[in-house]
Amino acid sequence: MNKYNLSLMVSILILTIANVQAGNPDRQGEAGAYELLINPWAKGAGMNSLNGSYAVGVEAMAVNIAGLSRASKTEVVLGHTRWLVPSGVSMNALGIAKHVGKNGTLGIALMAVKFGDIKVTTTEAPEGTGATYSPNYFNIGLGYSHRFGKKVSVGFLVRGVSESIQSLSAFGVAFDAGVQYVGGTKDNFKLGISLRNIGGPMEFTGQGLSTQLASSSGSQLTYNVRLTKFELPSLLHMGVSYDFEVGDDLSLTPVVNFTSNSFGRDEIGAGLELKITKAFGLRASYKYDIGKSTTVGKSAYTGLGLGASVNIPLDKKGNTMLGLDYAYRTTKPFEGTHNVGLSLLF
Repeated sequence: MNKYNLSLMVSILILTIANVQAGNPDRQGEAGAYELLINPWAKGAGMNSLNGSYAVGVEAMAVNIAGLSRASKTEVVLGHTRWLVPSGVSMNALGIAKHVGKNGTLGIALMAVKFGDIKVTTTEAPEGTGATYSPNYFNIGLGYSHRFGKKVSVGFLVRGVSESIQSLSAFGVAFDAGVQYVGGTKDNFKLGISLRNIGGPMEFTGQGLSTQLASSSGSQLTYNVRLTKFELPSLLHMGVSYDFEVGDDLSLTPVVNFTSNSFGRDEIGAGLELKITKAFGLRASYKYDIGKSTTVGKSAYTGLGLGASVNIPLDKKGNTMLGLDYAYRTTKPFEGTHNVGLSLLF
């Protein structure tokens, strides 16, 4: 990609970013589908999703879709999250990244949220009727990323979002777009910009909104409750990182990232990733909410994220690798969020 095409791409991104609303704590809680903000992949979770500048493969589909095409091999990744222990909420995810053509990569990611069994309560039985129910939250994303040489990669993703609960359901479509730039004499410097969860509002519909009430004449009439539509939690990621090579088998990657939230306070964070050969990885990160913190608007996350990875070769040449990943994020008053991941690269 020549400098003129790169300048045009950057100009388009700047114009797009200019139309995205900056962080607004006054609108916190007004959006829905907040499961779209939960990173189901352990590597990115350990970095508090600050790794948009250098994320690759399936992991990139949760922070910056442009990194999908930088996967060196075909990837199949499984993720499990225990969210805000002991809330009982968990998530399962599956992601696949496959090269298409010379410089393109196609990816698909699925995530389902499990809430456990919740008691059914009514006005007549506020303590519970004895029955239980469980909401169904599910989303599936299909993304494509193209790499222009070694320097620039761009990507786009469309995600279907489904939420349902007892005769009520809502469906929406969200779009992601991103770009990554790699520079420096040894491609050490990395820059990433991504827009996530851009789409129209969602609305719950279904028979669960109908109820029978007595009219003034005493007859039973069916009334339909009107629910307000809710927006998607759109955001903008901007981050940089730099790879420091310490010998032949050791590298350090510090990262700085800024996130602008349309329905909450902006965030800034920093992290460090240590890689020992291709077999081990350690991560530490901290994310801070910009602006005054109130009891109502304060996040349960205290900002600290930790992670570790082990890659095991399954053949002598190392063409097939098995990866084990773990991440932990501190929370208050809960007992933290745990992510575990299993990946196969071939």
